[in-house]
Amino acid sequence: MASKSDQLLIVVSILEGRQFPKSSRHTLVVQAKFDGEQLATDPVEHRDQPQFCTELAWELDRKTLHQHRLRRTPIKLQCYAVDSVTKARESVGYIVLDLRSVQEVKQPPKWYPLLSSKYTKLKPAILISMVLENDTKQSPDRFKAKEAPPRQGSPLLSNLVPDKLEAVLKEDEGYHQIGPEYRCTDLFVLSVTVAFATRLEQLIPTTMKLSQEGSEFFFYYTLLGNDITSEPFHNLISPNFEPERASVRVRSSANVLRAFLSQQPDLQIHLCCGNHSLGSAEISLSGLTKSAVDMEKQPATVEGAFTLVPPNRAKLKLPLIPPELQPTLGVSVTLRREGVNPQLGSPGRDADEPQTPVKKGIVSPIPPRSPPPEQRPSVPELKGMSPVPDRNSPEPCPASHHTESEAESLLEDRGQAQPVPAVALLIDPVAGPSGPAGAQVYIEPEAPVSSVSVSAPKIAIPSSAHHFCFSMDLRSIRDMNVGFPVHCILRYSYQFFGSAAPIMTNPPVEVQKNMEVFLPQSYCAFDFAALPHQLQDTFLRVPLVVEVWHRDPSSRDVLLGTVSIQLSHLLASEKTRFLGPTGEQHWRQTFSDRIPVIKARGPSEKIAELCYVTTLEDLGLVKAQEIIISESSQNVPPVQPRTGPPPRQHPDVSAVPPEPRETLEYKAALELEMWKEEQEDLFDNQLKQKELSHMQALAEEWRKRDREREALVKKKEMEYSLLEEQLQKTLADLEKREKQLAHAEMETQRLQREMRAEHEFAMRELQDSGRRLREDCAHQVELERSKVRQLEEERARQQQQVLEAENKYKQLEKEFQQFREQQNTRPEIRLQSEINLLTLEKVELERKLESTTKSKLHYKQQWGRALKELARFKQREQENALMRLKKQQQELEHMRLRYLAAEEKEAVKTDKQELEDIRNELNRLKQQEEKRPVKDTPGVPLNESADDHLSRLLEERDTLLRTGVYTHEDRIIAELNRQIQEAMSHRAAH
Repeated sequence: MASKSDQLLIVVSILEGRQFPKSSRHTLVVQAKFDGEQLATDPVEHRDQPQFCTELAWELDRKTLHQHRLRRTPIKLQCYAVDSVTKARESVGYIVLDLRSVQEVKQPPKWYPLLSSKYTKLKPAILISMVLENDTKQSPDRFKAKEAPPRQGSPLLSNLVPDKLEAVLKEDEGYHQIGPEYRCTDLFVLSVTVAFATRLEQLIPTTMKLSQEGSEFFFYYTLLGNDITSEPFHNLISPNFEPERASVRVRSSANVLRAFLSQQPDLQIHLCCGNHSLGSAEISLSGLTKSAVDMEKQPATVEGAFTLVPPNRAKLKLPLIPPELQPTLGVSVTLRREGVNPQLGSPGRDADEPQTPVKKGIVSPIPPRSPPPEQRPSVPELKGMSPVPDRNSPEPCPASHHTESEAESLLEDRGQAQPVPAVALLIDPVAGPSGPAGAQVYIEPEAPVSSVSVSAPKIAIPSSAHHFCFSMDLRSIRDMNVGFPVHCILRYSYQFFGSAAPIMTNPPVEVQKNMEVFLPQSYCAFDFAALPHQLQDTFLRVPLVVEVWHRDPSSRDVLLGTVSIQLSHLLASEKTRFLGPTGEQHWRQTFSDRIPVIKARGPSEKIAELCYVTTLEDLGLVKAQEIIISESSQNVPPVQPRTGPPPRQHPDVSAVPPEPRETLEYKAALELEMWKEEQEDLFDNQLKQKELSHMQALAEEWRKRDREREALVKKKEMEYSLLEEQLQKTLADLEKREKQLAHAEMETQRLQREMRAEHEFAMRELQDSGRRLREDCAHQVELERSKVRQLEEERARQQQQVLEAENKYKQLEKEFQQFREQQNTRPEIRLQSEINLLTLEKVELERKLESTTKSKLHYKQQWGRALKELARFKQREQENALMRLKKQQQELEHMRLRYLAAEEKEAVKTDKQELEDIRNELNRLKQQEEKRPVKDTPGVPLNESADDHLSRLLEERDTLLRTGVYTHEDRIIAELNRQIQEAMSHRAAH
């Protein structure tokens, strides 16, 4: 057991992200996988800069860490966008962290871009830091209770499936466990087979140099947390690699396993070159979760040819690929119960399934098509090409014996059970070019059995018989739907053509679902003699039955289905005229069609579709009436007797002719033939010598032209390489200029935003100050108005008092007049005293009236001064606001003009500086060329300048640093920095 100090924690801190699109419906989750253990962050908002702020840690000791570093085990971070409504997860991208770069010293976090990102335009990235920490916590020795099994009385608990399922590796028992232990009752085998790949060269970008990455290619994918790589191969144009199958044993139940697969993302298979992914294919595992598939009897399979998609087509500058040239990858994913045969789906003893990838012979080559009947050679060559049964296939034998294949034994039973309407026999073309066609055999249709015997070397042919040539081309088969890959062969026999041996396609071809496969060696031609009415009658009554078989090297053949081809359609097709080799006129009929393949056992249903082409040629009447039977045709089965008139018998010759070898004519003919053979040998030798001399001259001329072409190709390659370097430099300059322009544009936009914000802030301040002034003025006016109202009330009250006083005065005066009139008789002193009193009252009232009038005038003056002061204050504030606004506008205009002038001056200064630098550099180079010859820079190849060498070193250092595997402290980065400093010092020296 490892000591306490050897326990470590690998801590991966996922801090934040950048350049993510905003989505209110989704949340972001980062899921990390390492050593079979899977951790995930909490869901965060899907916005431009999501804040994860999560630490993920894995426990291990130093020995295990060292083993992982030797195996280069990666830490894979997968980013998902989770729909908040449907809870569906969609992969946004992934990041692969190198475990070798993790150190115990804490390093600053780095930005890692998402690979295979869904958001190609934004280029999102995540800020991540990694560190090794000592695990000092005490392991609790508590008792951990196991989960209680469900009660037998509740059937609902047996159907419950946990929401979150994980695959836990059981190293001691050799399988992955999915789900609770009490639910894991069955063993399953999950297999992934990479079978073939086509058109992989379309994935190579134009800017990628394979010499820098290595010439080995391989496939990479992850299966239940296990990173799997295939055997490397080197040729992309015609990839030649053995199909590989990776299998993992899983302990679970059918329902839990279906739920686990439905939660898993699509299986991604990457085509890799070094550390780069050239393309990936996504295989949906939804087909494995179909509940209709009974895994007790047959496996669940997802297979087909899937398109490989580059990770970022615009970034890698890949051209658009038409659909017919898209790279494809043949993959088969199978899930079966342990103990079920993966090929036939029948239960039995299961083969050993290793946990590492094993090679299994699953190939699917596309054979070349057989030539169509329209492109066949002339009739004599067709006779030479008439196919015979496959010599490797067993011949038909009686039913009491067993053949090697179940297909052949079943065909024997079917052939013996059917009647044999033999009308003609297959022509065995063994005649030489100059000899007669004595190997052709024709059987008269109505001849009894006794007319064909071993002792009879000749057969009579009716004069009305025609020479027919029938050809069959089984071109392709497609849409095979039987639930497993089929190694297909086709077989048929039509004894009307005179051959009882079956015709077979060979070798077997693999046919998968949703694929069309062309059949090899599927063209066959039959030459036979028959009467036209019998040919029509036979074609109308007897169909040609083609049987589809599955050949498995480890078991017996299986009959999948049959196809019944009605040859009557050929008779109803249009006739075309053609000329024979001797100028004779013949007729040809051709018919092609696609017909379904009917299942052999069970209900009649379509399992595939067959494409075929049939041709019938009528070559006219048969000239020979008696044909010698060759040995190759003596093993033909006997012809069944038919009712009808007996054939015509030729009369025997009664007179015995003399021995032909004893005549003089025979001897002279023999000498002539020997002389002819000698002359032919001499002529052949002369022709061979002339041919040899001509071939030598042609070979020498071909070698000479080949050398010229090679020299021209090398010259063109050098020119192309130079043009490519110039183009790459130009592209680099354009990219640099584009980046500078983008940066300047971003800076201008930033300044515009700042100025707009300042302007808006100033306008808001101005509006606030105006609003406050208006409020203050309104408050002052309201106060003055209240004071005016009070003064008006006081004035009205004083006026009322004056009126009352005047009325009182008038009343007193009236009373005084009355009193005076009444008191005329009183003494004068009394009257004078009363007058004095009244005078005093009058003076007092006048004084009050005068004071009231003065206060009224004072208040009127104060109110007028207040109104004038308010008008002056309002006018002064408006003038001040207008002055401030004009001043701000002038300042903004001056700032804009100063910025434009500065920018224009900076651009002119930059252009002048660049022109001056270029002029100085040209003068310096001219002076160097005049003073001394050009010397090769040490450490730089002859065909590469110092600038190119420096740019190449910079590009290599930046490429290594961008991978995230190397840092500035690594040895190779330090070496590259040293070489860069040397190159720069050498360049400055020269």
